[in-house]
Amino acid sequence: MDVNWLMDFTCLARTLNFTRAAEERNITQSAFSRRIKSLENWLGMPLIKRSTYPVQLSEAGQQFLPTAHELISGLTDIRQTLRAQERGTTAFQRFAVLHTISVNFLTRRVAEMEQLIPNLRVRVYSDNLHSCCQLFSDGTCDFLLYYRHKDVSPVFEEGRFARKDIGTEPMFPVALSSAARNHGWSLADPRQPIPYLGYDPSSFLGTVVDQTVGTRKPPLELRYMDALTEAIKRRMLTGSGIAWLPESVVAEELADGRVMRIGGAEWTADLTLSAFASPDQLDPVGRRVWEAL
Repeated sequence: MDVNWLMDFTCLARTLNFTRAAEERNITQSAFSRRIKSLENWLGMPLIKRSTYPVQLSEAGQQFLPTAHELISGLTDIRQTLRAQERGTTAFQRFAVLHTISVNFLTRRVAEMEQLIPNLRVRVYSDNLHSCCQLFSDGTCDFLLYYRHKDVSPVFEEGRFARKDIGTEPMFPVALSSAARNHGWSLADPRQPIPYLGYDPSSFLGTVVDQTVGTRKPPLELRYMDALTEAIKRRMLTGSGIAWLPESVVAEELADGRVMRIGGAEWTADLTLSAFASPDQLDPVGRRVWEAL
């Protein structure tokens, strides 16, 4: 039996949607369905009721789910133990982190922790939200850092891990100051269309912006879309339009006046930077890192 089958099954049990579960597992839906079927064939009974919408766990699936969680946890624990024994005292502390957080928070925080923790070694896996959650959930990484928002549902089973909220930062629409003044961009003026640099609507930050805009209809004309905050920032700095960006991403440019906020507080979203870990599974250095975060 492949451990990926178990991870696929627990993901499907949480989402009750083959398409969404396949996306979170970063495989095609057909491959995902084959792996679920392989697990069912190995067990000799169906785990999923496919005739309902959304799909439901069969009685056998409900009984097997706690065992699947235990097996994944046990395999992760033994892998971490064996790795720690092999690496001795030189283990890397492994972080799964969004690109934006890696650039604008973690690099600085690691430099600070190096002054407190001798011989600290860190490996960072920067990726998109779903990939980061998967790297953390399957035990590849010891720590997970990502943004949370009160109106956006968690993307993985947060309750299985310890959580530490590091801080909150605002996310608001900004533009290159010279372009905003020259074109008279204003979210309060519906007569003036504004070129908009947006996130993929299925992404976390894209969902946050949608929630912030709500039922209002600002005069935005979508001109560019990207999954990476840094890429959107680069486009914004060319004067191509306005974009919602976390404050830390444009703090320097706001301070020197190159960039200005567009709109008032009603267009602002508060993001909570949260860290996740299983402290009882960390080595001594890892526990010091968790405390220092």
